[in-house]
Amino acid sequence: MQVILGLGAIKGAGPLPCGTIVFLPNVFSAGQPKGLTARIFLPFLIKKHSMDKPLEPAFSFSERAQQLTSSAIREILKVTERPEVISFAGGLPAPGGFPVEVVRAAFDKVLSTNGRAALQYGPTEGFAPLRQWVADDLNKAGASVAADQILIVSGSQQALDLLGKVLIDKDSKVLVEDPSYLGALQSFSLYQPNFVPVPTDEGGLIPEAITPELADGARFLYALPNFQNPTGRTLNLERRIALVKRAAELNLTIVEDDPYGELRYAGEPQPGLIALAAEYGANVVRLGTFSKVLAPGLRLGYIAAARPLINKLVQAKQATDLHTPTLTQMAVHEIVKDGFLEEHLPNVREIYRAQGSCMLEAIKQEFPDTVSWTKPEGGMFIWLTLPEHIDSTKLLEKAIAQNVAFVPGAPFYCGAGKTNTLRLSFATVPEDKIRRGIAILGKLLKAE
Repeated sequence: MQVILGLGAIKGAGPLPCGTIVFLPNVFSAGQPKGLTARIFLPFLIKKHSMDKPLEPAFSFSERAQQLTSSAIREILKVTERPEVISFAGGLPAPGGFPVEVVRAAFDKVLSTNGRAALQYGPTEGFAPLRQWVADDLNKAGASVAADQILIVSGSQQALDLLGKVLIDKDSKVLVEDPSYLGALQSFSLYQPNFVPVPTDEGGLIPEAITPELADGARFLYALPNFQNPTGRTLNLERRIALVKRAAELNLTIVEDDPYGELRYAGEPQPGLIALAAEYGANVVRLGTFSKVLAPGLRLGYIAAARPLINKLVQAKQATDLHTPTLTQMAVHEIVKDGFLEEHLPNVREIYRAQGSCMLEAIKQEFPDTVSWTKPEGGMFIWLTLPEHIDSTKLLEKAIAQNVAFVPGAPFYCGAGKTNTLRLSFATVPEDKIRRGIAILGKLLKAE
């Protein structure tokens, strides 16, 4: 076993094998230990100090891991880190709506009054008072669920992953809106399903398209009825009832993902599919999140479902992360328990309304008549359909060259994507930059 004394000696030691002992004297400040012994296992450290022969470890990845790909949106977001880029790409909530001081006060109160419990392990199902609050909140909107039908998860993205684990086998049929949320397609793909697209139009998902043949053997239908990502469309009441009735008739489970439902700033609120489920005998699994109503950094969401499914999801979550952080759950419950969201959400909705209206007005002024777009009543996305000869991926290259970014539409389709579509997000962009960015896109479109 090799022993190296000090950082200076590392450079002259040549490549360091794993297991090398390095003694770093006088690393810490006065009053702390005067030396640190570190056993080097990390390839990046070895690579840093032996640049002539860097060591790159080899791994035998599983078949499942070999199928993983980076999100198209995440790759685009790397470009948008440049400060000069006007980014309509990311589906990030508006940071102006984050109640920073309220969150800070809640964490302080929980730690000062119940700190040891907040820092301890907790039940996999979640913090009981928060589960009860979620159940009560859903029931106010017409649902009929009990607290033991709620599972608290680490963001709704984890909910998607857990549902994939317990409901999808290789080649299982899964119905999805076409187009659909890219994060769900990516999460479910890990379990190698057979995605079957359900047609949509300007009114969203078409319930009549779900035929007995289409639904036969399907594990579930994944749908976002409110301000859908990526299109911004919302199902009207007639279609919601038709969808729930058809699902009941065909014994088809609906996974209702509703991250944006509280961000309505126009039109009339519609009942959730879970609220209609009991009346029509349908099985609806509801996913919700605190990311859009409070802040995404909290990584807190929930699943509401029938008890047999919740029980199996709990087992899957136990094997995944034991439980969602207790401290975060307790702090969020402290925030929401006395009605804070009722006073907070109107301000958040106004942010989205103002920026969404600004983008729609700019699009109307700057884009050619050959382009069509959705007019959302809430949420943060606008979906554009371009003339068929325009490939939005190629358009993106030209836009980035002029410091504007968006997401091409093709990745949102589970099959052959429509290359003449794209998604714009207005949530994080100031109004002056919205106008400037849309003007640039308008010029590019007119030149096509």
